[in-house]
Amino acid sequence: MTVDIYTKVTCFYCMRAKALLEEKQVSFNEIKIDNNTELRNAMIKRSGGVTVPQIFIGDHYVGGCDELFALHAANKLDELLAKD
Repeated sequence: MTVDIYTKVTCFYCMRAKALLEEKQVSFNEIKIDNNTELRNAMIKRSGGVTVPQIFIGDHYVGGCDELFALHAANKLDELLAKD
């Protein structure tokens, strides 16, 4: 399963989201949008969101850090990560 996470270096919520994925031993593509208007615009077009993190698991748009942790708390994150 491909996991994409749009981040900024100093973003606390990005760090929390990445830490949860790392704890679950999930590899992910980190797309750093710091000072990169092109990547930021691509993130906005893809997610509709303007804040970071913006997280995608496969074609499923998760949302941000709070949504990722909500999936985890509801025991739905592992199921989503296991899909092909």
